[in-house]
Amino acid sequence: MTDLPRRTDGDDTPLGTASDGTTTDGTTTDGTTAGTDRATGGRATSEAGPVDRAPDDTVAGDDDIVAAGGRRFRRVLAGTLTALAAALVLVALVAPSDVNEFTPGAFLRIPVEGLIAVALLLVLPARPRRVVATILGALLGLVLVLKVADLGFSLVLDRRFDLIADWTFLGAGAEFLSESYGRAAEVGAVALAVAAALAVPLLVTLSVRRLTRVVVAHRVVTARATTAFAAAWVACAVLGAQIVPGVPVAADTVAAGLYDRARQVRAGLNDQETLNTQLAGDPFQNVPDDELLTALRGKDVLFTFVESYGRVALEDPDLAPEVDAVLDEGTRQLRAAGYGSRSAFLTSSTTGGGSWLAHATLMSGIRADNQLRYTNLVRSDRLTLNGAFKRAGWRTSLVMPALTRAWPEADFFSPDQVYGAKELGYRGPLFSFSSPPDQYTLSAFQRLERGPADAPVMAEIPLLSSHLPWTPVPPLVDWDDIGDGSVYKGTARADRSAEGTREAYRRAVVYSLRTLISYVQRYGDENLVLVFLGDHQPARAVTGEGAGRDVPITVVAKDPAVLDRIAGWGWQDGLNPDPQAPVWPMESFRDRFLNAFGPKSTTHS
Repeated sequence: MTDLPRRTDGDDTPLGTASDGTTTDGTTTDGTTAGTDRATGGRATSEAGPVDRAPDDTVAGDDDIVAAGGRRFRRVLAGTLTALAAALVLVALVAPSDVNEFTPGAFLRIPVEGLIAVALLLVLPARPRRVVATILGALLGLVLVLKVADLGFSLVLDRRFDLIADWTFLGAGAEFLSESYGRAAEVGAVALAVAAALAVPLLVTLSVRRLTRVVVAHRVVTARATTAFAAAWVACAVLGAQIVPGVPVAADTVAAGLYDRARQVRAGLNDQETLNTQLAGDPFQNVPDDELLTALRGKDVLFTFVESYGRVALEDPDLAPEVDAVLDEGTRQLRAAGYGSRSAFLTSSTTGGGSWLAHATLMSGIRADNQLRYTNLVRSDRLTLNGAFKRAGWRTSLVMPALTRAWPEADFFSPDQVYGAKELGYRGPLFSFSSPPDQYTLSAFQRLERGPADAPVMAEIPLLSSHLPWTPVPPLVDWDDIGDGSVYKGTARADRSAEGTREAYRRAVVYSLRTLISYVQRYGDENLVLVFLGDHQPARAVTGEGAGRDVPITVVAKDPAVLDRIAGWGWQDGLNPDPQAPVWPMESFRDRFLNAFGPKSTTHS
């Protein structure tokens, strides 16, 4: 055989010889023919005839099969990874930020940002292309994290996540998990959220870089496809093509989202100036103390927030029959005992959660619809309803059954006394949101404040038995048996499968309303004035779409002179406002209330 030329790089393998010793003419360097083993069923041959191999000898045909299988596996794996990368990038580009828009049709769109990115990557040199792909991937990953946050906020609070104002809600969410499901649930959820927040941008970045390599390797096909999709995007944009109503095929989700974020951030940064203007125009700030609330002198006035008691409870076909029946029966019962009542609706500053925003809005007369505004508001000297009662001579208290830590914001509400979980002295099992039953909260308030009071009492009391997860629902017991709450032992067994359901919500609201009606029947007198209202609508899982933010509000009093003062409001008689009842912004209530029961200001008649 003619000798083959040798390498000059130090490798003695003849040129034209493969790594397994096979030459370009199909023979091996020892003179045998490649593939002989396959032809003889696994036996080697030579000029002397077949040669038997030991059972553990490697067979060349097996190597080829294994190598071919490995190549197929790598191709399948590579194709799968590329498909997953493309899917993740598409989700980041076109996924909606509102849970109501999260439908299959939302992902059958053409993202213009993706087309622009592909065109840019195709024309860049290799090194700048890698840098740009990394930057674009990281930014798109952060966009996806924000979209996930938006979806969560839209599901619970019916709005998008606010980059400036909503970071405190993350802590509130963790606290809710801890108080409702235990410390382990809180730690697990926080760990999962942190891991996801870190992993998502990384995975999107790796996906963009992988797709960049693929499109560059198929430059001509990619350029043609990008041109075709760009033409389709322009045509769909001009024609307004939609796969489903409200979901355009020509998507600009990322660009529109970033623009909205910029406006949101700018509005948040400028809100302090707007708030300062509103605070400066308080018509009651300089009213003399002895002129405030003169028509309520000697009355015990309770402002009671019923957690998640929204308009949906009175009007939803699945919820309203029992809730309406309780309110209508309560109207008859209280009327028979000599009480009158008037009801309407307020539009809350929040929905689905953030009860403290609604509390501050009602009591201050300033709309607190995000955490930043709330924080700035409670740092001001705005006159709250609590503060007005205190200036006018009432003893003021905050009854906070879920309060377990320091709460410096309490000073804004001018309390003489704050009753947290410890001060209320509850010794029974915890119910929904790890709180005592509403009946116990009112019983403890009666014992601690109204019983020994030598001055009229004004109290702000949130009732939490109707707080998500709405189970277990406490039983109504005899007021004389409540004591320290031990009577509830053995009654706090929850059907965990019912948590968060509409049925559980309905039962919880019914319990809270029955408790309030029963309290008036038991402890009401000529000097009791009860204002009870919802703080916000429940989560969207209960309300459905387009439910709004309205909550019922009712004033109950035995003294007819109290209700005569609000006759001009146009509120409806009874505890149950119908759909035609007046609707006020929640922030308007403070001024109207102070006007009705004291001197008239220039803001409302």
